[in-house]
Amino acid sequence: MPTIKDVARRAGVSTATVSYVLNDTGAVSEPTRQRVLAAVEELGYRPSVIAQGLQARESRMIGYSWQPMPPDQFNPIVEKFLHGMAEAAARHGYHVLAFPSTNPSDELAPYCEMVETRRVDGFVLSNTNLNDPRIKHLLDIDFPFVAFGRSNSDLDFPWVDVDGADGVEQAVKHLLELGHERIACLAWPEDSLTGQYRLEGYCRTMAAAGLPVEPEWVVRTGNYYQEAYRDTQPWLAQPPHRRPTAVVALTDLMAMGVINAFTDAGLVVGRDVAVVGFDDSPIAGYLQPPLTSLRQPVALIGEQVVTMLIDLVRGERPSPAQVLLKPTLIVRDSTARSRRAPQAV
Repeated sequence: MPTIKDVARRAGVSTATVSYVLNDTGAVSEPTRQRVLAAVEELGYRPSVIAQGLQARESRMIGYSWQPMPPDQFNPIVEKFLHGMAEAAARHGYHVLAFPSTNPSDELAPYCEMVETRRVDGFVLSNTNLNDPRIKHLLDIDFPFVAFGRSNSDLDFPWVDVDGADGVEQAVKHLLELGHERIACLAWPEDSLTGQYRLEGYCRTMAAAGLPVEPEWVVRTGNYYQEAYRDTQPWLAQPPHRRPTAVVALTDLMAMGVINAFTDAGLVVGRDVAVVGFDDSPIAGYLQPPLTSLRQPVALIGEQVVTMLIDLVRGERPSPAQVLLKPTLIVRDSTARSRRAPQAV
């Protein structure tokens, strides 16, 4: 079925202009109105009954779902993000309706139910990935949403994201400046788009420095402390002249597993090995040693996604519609100048 975006492309106008014409609101010139109506006729477009109903009765609610962590894990990013969204929504007279995603086999069910019952005016998505079914569904029904994260490059939707590649590049450059050359990366599984961006920053920076990446220096694992601790063991089993002298972990939680694995093996983090995390969790500064980490501007992202979503609900396209923010490297004691290990003879 054709969507409002198809009509906008055919008429050469924005989706907001199409909305103005169909709902007889806003100032639109007569030639533009005729182009839009012609495109509607040619494509056989029929406005969403659901969307029209929502325009008539706003809920003043923004839907947001997240994936709960196991009881023994933590996700400080969700807490910061929710706080940022809630504050921004309140300033606009909205509230955030948060609901956990507990059924991976039917991820769309709660979204469909909330649209059909008109409980929300739009959604904020997070943990987006390639071929994300939520993005495709909401685009198909022309329902307002903004994502914290990217997806397929050919999908046109509003998003705000952190430049993970740039962040890891900052981390690797910092380690290189300290004299490290054998730098490992504790990465996420291949099906994680965010993980791929971050790993790209590692590979790109190592290549630019003319340093080979040994296959065993890149280990893919889940975002769990126990898995990070376990998957650090093969590095520790290597002889000193082959063992990495620095590790970039894709989250602080993973970095904690790395730190404790090295510590339990009798090595001193910050002296014998350097460790960098990603997220700059509140606990990062209280670890032993305090963790060097990449800080994401999560509160700013929460503010931006809500502001962009409210623009969409009002029939306006956010400008810009895609925002990529750089993280900031916070240097602490877990990174130190390399104690060069003896080279192989």
